[in-house]
This record gives sequence, C-alpha cells and structure tokens, in this order.
Amino acid sequence: MKKAEILKKQKEFLFPCTLTYYSEPLPLEKGKGQYLWDTEGKKYLDFFGSIVSISVGHCNDAVVDKIVEQVRKLQHTSTLFPHENLVTLAEKMARITPGDLSRSFFTNSGTEANETAVEAARAYTGNYPVIALRHSYSGRSNLAIAMTGHAAWKKNHLPSPGIVHAHNAYCYRCPFDKNYPSCNLICATDMKELIETATSGEVAAFLAEPIQGVGGVITPPREYFEITSKIVRDHGGLFISDEVQTGFGRTGRKWFGIEHYNVQPDIMTFAKGMANGVPIGATITRASVAESLRGLTISTFGGNPVTAAAANAVIDYIEKERLVDNAALTGAYLQEQLLELQNRHSLIGDVRGMGLMWGLELVRNRKTKEPARQETAQVMERAKDNGLIIGKGGMHGSVVRISPPLTISKADVDEAARMLDRAFLQVEQLVPA
Repeated sequence: MKKAEILKKQKEFLFPCTLTYYSEPLPLEKGKGQYLWDTEGKKYLDFFGSIVSISVGHCNDAVVDKIVEQVRKLQHTSTLFPHENLVTLAEKMARITPGDLSRSFFTNSGTEANETAVEAARAYTGNYPVIALRHSYSGRSNLAIAMTGHAAWKKNHLPSPGIVHAHNAYCYRCPFDKNYPSCNLICATDMKELIETATSGEVAAFLAEPIQGVGGVITPPREYFEITSKIVRDHGGLFISDEVQTGFGRTGRKWFGIEHYNVQPDIMTFAKGMANGVPIGATITRASVAESLRGLTISTFGGNPVTAAAANAVIDYIEKERLVDNAALTGAYLQEQLLELQNRHSLIGDVRGMGLMWGLELVRNRKTKEPARQETAQVMERAKDNGLIIGKGGMHGSVVRISPPLTISKADVDEAARMLDRAFLQVEQLVPA
C-alpha cells in the first residue's frame, strides 16, 4: 500500500485512541540494524528502538534465523506441553538475573508480567495493598492502569482498590522543593508515612521501574531503592523491579537496571527488548514465592516455542557481541554529546539517564522550568524530517526519549547528534526547516 491508503485505513478501521507520532503519522515498511525505511523509501536512524523494544537491531539475522527455524518445526504448544526452548530460556533467566531468582512464568507482554508479579506478591505475603510510583507506567490492564501514575494513560479507567502511589526521585522537579543530596532523600523516606497512613500498615509489594521510561526517563539517585525497598520489607512487602524497559543490558555494565542500585529484588518483570520486539513477557522470582501461587493456570501463547527461540537468541547475541559493555561505552559517549547539545540549546533543561536510555527534558525557561510541550513535538517533527527517529514522554510530553539499539556505534551517535542539533536549530528558527 501507498502511504495515503495506509493512513486512510488506519483512520477508518482502528480505534481512534491508538496513539501515533507526528502531525502526519509515519507508516514504516522495513528495518535493518539501526535503520528504518518508510513506505516512500526514506531512511531513518532509529534512536528510539521501537519504544525500547529493539535491543539487538532491527531484523537481526541471528534472531530471525532462529525464529524461522522454529516456525518451520513447531509454532505453538501452550504451557500445557513442556518445550526445550522454554526450559532453556527459563534456565538462562535464572543465570543472568541477580540473587536467587530462579522460577519464571512467561506471558505475552509487560502488562501480564506485572499482573503476575502482583498476584504472586499478594499470595506470598497474604497482604493486599500495592505501592506504585507517581509518573510510572505499568501497562494496559485494569490493575496495570491503576498502578500507572500518569493521568494521560488512565482515561476511562475503573478504579482498582489497594493501590497507592509514592513519590519517585524526580530530582529535576522535586515535589518537596529540595536539592540532592542535601534533601536526605525525603522522597524515599516518605514511603514509611505513606504506608502508615494510606494503607493498613502491611503491604504486598512495591513495584517500580528502576528508570521510568514513559514517565520521562526519571533516573533516581543510587540510594533511593535501598531506602524504599527496606521500608516496604519492614512492612511485610516484596520489592518488584519492573525491567520492561531497563532490562537486557539497556542501562550498561549490568544486565538489569536495578543492579545499579545495590538492591536485590524479590520479583522482576520483563518484556520489550527481551525478544527484540517479538511479543513476550516474563516474571521471575524465588522458588518460595512462586510456590505460593495455588490452583491451576495456563498461558495459551506465553512462552511459546517461537518467542522463546527469539529470546534465547537475543540473550546469546548480547553475550557474544558484549552489548552490555557497548551500552556502557557508547552510552557514555552519547551522554557527552547530549550534554554538549544542552550547552548549545537553552530548550534543554535536564539530561538524565544511563547506558543507552536517555531523556532530554525541554523547558521554555531554565529558571521557571516551564514545560516546553509544543517545542518538544516540533523537535520530534524536525528530527524526523532530518532522518532521525526519537520518542517522547513525561507528564507534560516534554521529554525527548532516546533509546537506540544496543548495537550502535560512536559513528551512529555522531550522526544522531548532528541531526538532533539541526532539529533544535530549526525549532529555534536559527536555520531554515
């Protein structure tokens, strides 16, 4: 189909609430490595990684070959029938995750993974209240939307009881009007009062993204999760690390985001880059927690042979190509370029992130920190016109999100920085569009 026909059918046959980027949506046709092409043949450097889902590059041959091989052999079994790919993946997950996490349950998305984690925590602790974070995003089910701390994603939502939202460590816009580190992490220590005033005093779990993606790449200080997880455990709860976006080397040096925070989670959840964009979700926990779930359960599509083959291939490729190290090294170089852009463009109020997961919070005035919502949309438009795909997030839609495949090089960073620099200049009307 041509672009016009695709957009016509999109408008006619899909739910209108389905979000698309750009003033005129961009139909894509193919991808390879760090690049995408639209239906008109224009090439783009992908520095959003399909919403942090492409970890080892678009249409990576090592992954695609395993998928095709498995599809030709056996496409589906459901969890009613054990399969080599599934148990191999579960064993790998037990090996690469921290501590004594050893029992996995596979689903189709991060939403399901988070649901499973909360269900397990409630069964194990016997408690019901769950603490989530403000600005968070947890998925699309009723429970996941309830845990989401972001109004734009909660329209038409039916309230789910037992969910309370704690302050996150949003240092750039501290809700207590403090400065780190003299603040003594009041956002974290406030967790105790939250539990003792907004719950029964005993909780099932605290679920948090180590770095919030949709929330605007909010990156807490290193002490934050040590303090909050201890408070939660002191009140009977488990700590669930939502690694849907921060997992599988994304943050550099470590396999998972929470490993940068000197905390051992009781449960971890995954999706997105775990299978390089193939639909998957996973929840891993200790044997004792897994054994607390009683009764019968199945997953018709979760952990099927094809998605398991993709995830196994992704893990193997990350290890073989040392992409966790590349995320750290190339990510450090990316950080340097983003800070240089901040020096050049007053719209950039804050640069934050880790590894190959970064956010630029745009503001109209650095003193007042007025969110630059419209300017962010314009920067995205101009970047796209220049051949660069980036994302956005944050409460006000004013954070540029950058999360390229872990396979990128410094040359890719230089190319992206040039195109992004030009986009800012165009928005500032210093060069023609």
